[in-house]
Amino acid sequence: MSHEATMPVRQVLLATDFSEPSEMATRVAREYARRLDARLHVLHVVSPVTDPASRPLLEKLAAEVGREVPVVVEVVSGGPAREIIRYAQSHAIDLIVLGTHGRTGWSRALLGSVAERVVRWAPCPVLTVPREPAATQAVGAPEAEAALRRCLVCATVSDDLICEPCRARIRGEAVERKQREERPGRC
Repeated sequence: MSHEATMPVRQVLLATDFSEPSEMATRVAREYARRLDARLHVLHVVSPVTDPASRPLLEKLAAEVGREVPVVVEVVSGGPAREIIRYAQSHAIDLIVLGTHGRTGWSRALLGSVAERVVRWAPCPVLTVPREPAATQAVGAPEAEAALRRCLVCATVSDDLICEPCRARIRGEAVERKQREERPGRC
């Protein structure tokens, strides 16, 4: 690939919720910003009902990271995925880095995945960082292999993204919904 075809990364956004996965993402984002000679934006999204008392935590994090790279700190209020994407758009961010909690099955379905929504709608590349270092999640390790073979709906072991029983249930629910919609006045 020619040098002209590469995309320069000058602005890196680290979205943090101060969790364990965010700590790993912080290390990765700092290293990317340092190696790419980029500015690191550190963003924390609080829910509208939350007191933004997390500002001191954010300032402490910025001070630690800021020894090696220029840092911009921001606290915003709203839905995490929406605000991360909005911030990236309005600040011409070239790369978003965020940690993943690694939820599967019902907890992922109920709680959703901020990382997944950001990956889908971000205006730039997104780097997701797993909770544990890659060395402990080596492919071939029994735990890693089992995690790679889980149904997204029920988290049972499956070679498919959605296991056959869940797929059959989803199809059945779709057929029932379609039948109800087609016969609105009938009993």
